[in-house]
Amino acid sequence: MAIRGKILHLENNDPIEAAYIWVVESASGAVSDENGNFVVKDLCEGTYALTIQYLGHKGIKDTIKLSTNNFNKTYRLEEESVSLGGVEIHGHKLAVQTTTSVTALYGEALLESRGENLGESLKRISGVTTFSTGNSISKPVIHGMHSNRIMILNNGIRLEGQQWGAEHAPEIDPFVANEITVIKGAETVRYGPEAMGGVILVNPAPIPTKKDPKTNLYLTTGTNGRMGNVSISHANGSDKIKGLGYQVQASAKRGGNIKSPDYFQGNTGLSELNFSGSLGYSSSKLGVEGYYSYFNTSLGILRDSHTGNLDDLLAIIENGRPFSDPGFTYEIINPKQVVSHHLAKLKSHYHLSDQWKLNFQYGFQANYRQEFDKRRGDLNEKPSLDLELFTNTIDLFVDQHSLKSEWSGTIGINGIQQANSNIPGTGVTPLIPNYDMLNLGVYAIEKYSKGPLEIEGGLRFDTRSVNTARFVDSQLETADLMYNNFSAFIGGLYQISPSVTFNTNLGTAWRPPNVNELFSQGLHHGAAAVEIGDPDLNSEKSLKWVNELEYDGSRTHLEITAYANNISNYIYLNPTNETYVSLRGTFNVYEYLQANAFFYGVDFSGSYMFTTKLSGYAKGSIIRAKNTEEDNFFPFIPSDRMDWGLAYQFGPETSDQTNKLTLSNMLVARQKREPDFDLAAAPPGYALFNLGYQRKLKIGEDNTLNLGLQVQNIFNTSYKEYMNRFRYFTDDMGRNILLKINYQF
Repeated sequence: MAIRGKILHLENNDPIEAAYIWVVESASGAVSDENGNFVVKDLCEGTYALTIQYLGHKGIKDTIKLSTNNFNKTYRLEEESVSLGGVEIHGHKLAVQTTTSVTALYGEALLESRGENLGESLKRISGVTTFSTGNSISKPVIHGMHSNRIMILNNGIRLEGQQWGAEHAPEIDPFVANEITVIKGAETVRYGPEAMGGVILVNPAPIPTKKDPKTNLYLTTGTNGRMGNVSISHANGSDKIKGLGYQVQASAKRGGNIKSPDYFQGNTGLSELNFSGSLGYSSSKLGVEGYYSYFNTSLGILRDSHTGNLDDLLAIIENGRPFSDPGFTYEIINPKQVVSHHLAKLKSHYHLSDQWKLNFQYGFQANYRQEFDKRRGDLNEKPSLDLELFTNTIDLFVDQHSLKSEWSGTIGINGIQQANSNIPGTGVTPLIPNYDMLNLGVYAIEKYSKGPLEIEGGLRFDTRSVNTARFVDSQLETADLMYNNFSAFIGGLYQISPSVTFNTNLGTAWRPPNVNELFSQGLHHGAAAVEIGDPDLNSEKSLKWVNELEYDGSRTHLEITAYANNISNYIYLNPTNETYVSLRGTFNVYEYLQANAFFYGVDFSGSYMFTTKLSGYAKGSIIRAKNTEEDNFFPFIPSDRMDWGLAYQFGPETSDQTNKLTLSNMLVARQKREPDFDLAAAPPGYALFNLGYQRKLKIGEDNTLNLGLQVQNIFNTSYKEYMNRFRYFTDDMGRNILLKINYQF
């Protein structure tokens, strides 16, 4: 017989890893895993005294009677401040409480991704790819979903910018993150309609609660684009006011023209300047935090994507690459984007009792986007698209949990108020109208946890109003739209054995059409395309089922995720067989269409330790997406891919020094499931080899130096990624050698 159980934090229901469980009578014990689960085996019938301990928390003693069945129970540890030789531990952690598939990027994997944008960083997670416009602009794709179907939370605040465009990269600096978490299921109950495809949580490190200064310096340089990136962060707490702390961070990035294997891509440079800071106070009852971040970037748009006439456009698509090689420069000229984003947040929680916690969060965001086109005379200095977007969000929710109960839950309400304006003076009819949006949602989530079993379910109702207005040919056009819908989910997780876990989640989701899908009318400069909306589009509605099986053995780790997603009224941007000719050039025409869709696929990732020195890994994804109305395929769906590699550890692995060499191979198949019409056939599949070296050195007692050398696309292979909208005009990036230095002191 056995004693099984789960250890959770009382204040937030977050699993506790490395809690110590001891059975007095058998003189045996266990340590809880990353999910909080534990098992003590080989026990006989009888009565046992069980003790549970975890540093910084009150211990639990329990008497257990084993008869003919195994024993299952969930324990919740209450936090307390402790003093051990001057060390104090207290605080609160916001957890991801979900039974759907969750994968996090942190530690060494996050360190290796430093210097990349958010989309490129997340490609390290199976099932996540990117939808890109050139090599500098990319946005994450989860199970075929992107843009307004993927919600990104920056330190708990839903990131709101002009994220509807393929070339509108998320306005976020990955250097702010201490951990990036991807939730692959439909999470509209927890987060709202824009989370129907998944959620990405970008979380900074916890704010210190005592004096303990920590500084992180990152230096990254790359040969392709001659890119340089620097970031520095500092965190500390007060030695006078218990529980008070702060952290600040800033970064800068500069790169020039990207080089394909045989030529430079004209006007593909970028520059960034970012800053963030937070101040927090935490006690046993109360927590308060203020946060501010600023993101600013200038991005060049591939010069050859903007052609002069129809013959030029057809010629470059047929040629598959630019006709000229402009060489290298850091200069960014038109066409280009200039984007800045401000985010401010105030968050607080208060423990009403041992069972109830009240949470409040307010966020304000201001997003400014300017897109410049190649124009004549003084007009060249004026943006062709000039948008400002203001967003206010309010979240109020109550958490309930108890030491004596297996039940916990959350009841909440959140509101979003948004106003978008076109700044006058562009001389161009706005691509999208001015609009005001108001969304109100109420939700409830309940979870049952006992031993290795978790079951949760939730229900949400949203109502949204959208009011639009703009002048077209001196005529005012307005629209007043209203959307309402319910969403719900039910899920479960079961630890079959100490090494095998299975979880399943079935959820409904919905998403009202975005303003660009309804009312786009004209040239989208950054995408080098004319986009036409449809004001009669209906809300998308989906039913997604996600199942994940995880095995974690002594030498083997394996995760397999299978999913099916049935979507009615799926909205997609479809290339037409038409072109638009104007004084600014000739451009392909795309239109927003709607059809019923069925998405399904499998993600997998695994690793194996051959010896104490040599290990291997493999990860990949297969996705299928069918237009069930017309029995054909949608554009811009990721093709099958697999990434595998071997890693060798040099010398003895200690806490003071590690040396690791990794050789990997990315295999991407040709997308054979193409739409009925595309501007060019899907490019061939490709194979890229990459090399990485990581070295960690301990300098003194508290300082650490991390050195990294990465060689991407070792053999300088020419290839085109199907999910790159500029594949019609150019190859992707060639070889890139990156040097990364991180000093922690």
